[in-house]
Amino acid sequence: MDSSAISDKTVLVTGGAGFIGSHLVEALAPHTEVRVLDDFSTGDRTHLPEDVTVVEGDVRDPIALQQAARGVDVIFHHAAVVSVSQSVAAPRQSNRTNVDATLLVLEQARQEDARVVTASSAAVYGHPAELPVSETAATEPTSPYGIQKLALDQYTRRYAELYDLPTVALRYFNVYGPRQQGPYSGVISAFLEQARADDPITIDGDGEQTRDFVHVSDVVQANLLAATTEETGEAYNVGTGDRITIRELAETIRDATDSSSSIVHREPRTGDIRHSGADTEKANRTLGYDARVDLESGVRSLVDNDPDLITAPTGHEPIAEMD
Repeated sequence: MDSSAISDKTVLVTGGAGFIGSHLVEALAPHTEVRVLDDFSTGDRTHLPEDVTVVEGDVRDPIALQQAARGVDVIFHHAAVVSVSQSVAAPRQSNRTNVDATLLVLEQARQEDARVVTASSAAVYGHPAELPVSETAATEPTSPYGIQKLALDQYTRRYAELYDLPTVALRYFNVYGPRQQGPYSGVISAFLEQARADDPITIDGDGEQTRDFVHVSDVVQANLLAATTEETGEAYNVGTGDRITIRELAETIRDATDSSSSIVHREPRTGDIRHSGADTEKANRTLGYDARVDLESGVRSLVDNDPDLITAPTGHEPIAEMD
């Protein structure tokens, strides 16, 4: 999907200086008028191209949001508290960002008659009864984060039904790629840092948990497709359809880095989801989405710092939280 397909649009990316948001901004900037709303509490201004308009502010602030969204055609809503453990520690605080701010975004979109693409999560499914997980699976989230993403997901779809607002919710599985750093950086970046330092690669539990890791460039692809699809008011899984165990992931990263790290196991994390993997048939069929980056290539690109792989452009918790 080429971002030039929306070249005549003005777009807003909330959380646009963050991990996924900055890659999306980078893909959009050559072809569209891009605005970014970010308070830079976790985002990095240096990840933004020079020719984008930056509104420094909190997505929970209606005035800042109104300023950033005035006259836009599409809003990509990526501002969020992304840590499961942080949502458990402070559920009210994370709810204000993950749910209350989403309602502000949707209401502002109604004022602007703008399409909205929101970042939902595989966390809405909780412990899936069957794999791979389709969009029709039961939604039984196991954390405040998952509950909040489910609320975002449902609000996104109901606004299409109730107010004829074109909306799409994208349910991300485990996203990885360049710029994923900080205290809630995800298992791949945590393992890479440990392997590069020849420190023990630390796995919570027996390592037989499985996850579907999707490269950030494929997430960008899904966002661009969602910005133009006629099939709105829907939720779509964004993953690869392939699963790997956390033990296999650790071994893959150790091999790719030529590390001498040992692989060690800690006590399993309470409430950790055992298995997760996306059924992407709906996104394939309806959006034209097709994951292009396999995990081995994606890991190798991170090790080699290979910019050519980016076709479109969270204290360590070295376990695979549901994004």
